[in-house]
Amino acid sequence: MDYGLLKAFLEKEGCIYKENEPMSAHTTFKIGGPADIFIKPVGEEVLSKVVAFCSENEIPVTVVGNGSNLLVSDLGIEGAVIHVGNGLSDIELTDFNEISCGSGIKLSLLCSFAAENGLSGLEFAWGIPGLVGGALYMNAGAYDSEMANVISECRVLSKNGEIETITKDKMKLGYRTSIFKEKKNKIITSAKFVLQPGLRDNIRQTMDTLFERRKLKQPLEFPSAGSTFKRPTGNFAGTLIEKCGLKGFTVGGAQVSEKHAGFIINKGNATASDVKRVIEAVSERVFLETSIRLEPEVEFVGR
Repeated sequence: MDYGLLKAFLEKEGCIYKENEPMSAHTTFKIGGPADIFIKPVGEEVLSKVVAFCSENEIPVTVVGNGSNLLVSDLGIEGAVIHVGNGLSDIELTDFNEISCGSGIKLSLLCSFAAENGLSGLEFAWGIPGLVGGALYMNAGAYDSEMANVISECRVLSKNGEIETITKDKMKLGYRTSIFKEKKNKIITSAKFVLQPGLRDNIRQTMDTLFERRKLKQPLEFPSAGSTFKRPTGNFAGTLIEKCGLKGFTVGGAQVSEKHAGFIINKGNATASDVKRVIEAVSERVFLETSIRLEPEVEFVGR
C-alpha cells in the first residue's frame, strides 16, 4: 500500500509518525512485527482528522494504548496504527467526587490522582499496566471490582471522525468486554469517573496491600500481557492449568509461568507464534482433561 498521501497529511497536521515501527517496542509482551505507519496524534481534534482521513482513503486503522493486553503478529500490522497516549492525557477534578481524564492517561496515574483527592473506588486498578481507554475497552478488573463500578460516561470518536458522548448504560459492560470491544467502531478519547469520598491514608494503604499481593503472586519480572485467559464460570484458569501439569510448559521463548499458571510469559525472544502455540496447547489440554474450554483474554492483532 502506498502511504504517500497519508504521510503528507500527517506532516501537514504536525503529527509524529514512524514507518515500519516494531510493535515489540509498544506492547508489554515485547512481541510484535512492524506497523506500516505508527502515528502519535496530539489531541482529540487531530486524532479526529487522522481517523477521518484514513476512513476516506480506505486505510485500515488499529488503535493501541499501552499494549498491555495485546499479542501482535510477527508479521506486524497493516495500515495505520494510532497510539492514544500523551495526546490525550489531561486529568482534573470536575466535581467533589468526579474525575475527568483523557483516555491516554495511565491507569496508575488515575488511581494516584483519586487517592490524593481522597476518592475511593479505583484501588483495585492500582498496578494494572494499561491506559484508561484500554481499561474501559475491556472493562478491566481485579479483586472483586471493575471499571463498570466507577465509570460514568465517556467521549468517543467514530471511524468517520465524529465525536459523541456515551453514558454507562449504553456501554454494555460485562466480564472483560464492552460495546467498544464488541463492535470495534469507536475510539475512546476521554472518560468520567464517579467515586466515593474516603480517607487518603486508608485508600493508599489498600492500594499498597493489593499491589503487594500482585507482586507475590504474579510474574511481574517477565514481559507478559497479564492474565492470558478469561476466568471460566466457577473456576480459575490458573488453577485448571496447574492441575493439568502445565506450569513451565514452553514453546520457543514463551512459557506458562511457574509462578502463576494463568500467565504466559516471554522468557526471552519469544515470538507471537510461540505464544499462540502455548495458548492453543494449554487450551486443548485443559479441555481434554476437564471439559472446560478456556477463552483467551489477550487480543490477537495484526496480519
